[in-house]
Amino acid sequence: MNPYEVARELSDRLTSIFLRDAEGHRPGHGAQPRFAKDPHGKDLILFYEYFHGDNGAGLGASHQTGWTGLGAVTTTPFHTLAADEWHRGGRESLRPKSHGDREEPLS
Repeated sequence: MNPYEVARELSDRLTSIFLRDAEGHRPGHGAQPRFAKDPHGKDLILFYEYFHGDNGAGLGASHQTGWTGLGAVTTTPFHTLAADEWHRGGRESLRPKSHGDREEPLS
């Protein structure tokens, strides 16, 4: 695997903790049915301190996002750019565009 493919694989594994399966369960919620069935809790995503290595259930503090917040930001490059675009432009490929074709500086 090249570095792009490795990074995408790590991103996919991290974000899979927060995605629903066919029954509506998210691995990060463990075996708690409330988060899968309750209409008020099913869209609640908690960013735990750490996760169970076998089943992905969230453990530890859920009031601190810490490193798990990376799941929210690592998906953007891999779902908006193809590998060849990333290799050609690198970080500059993520530069937001506005005002027609004029590019805004990346801060």
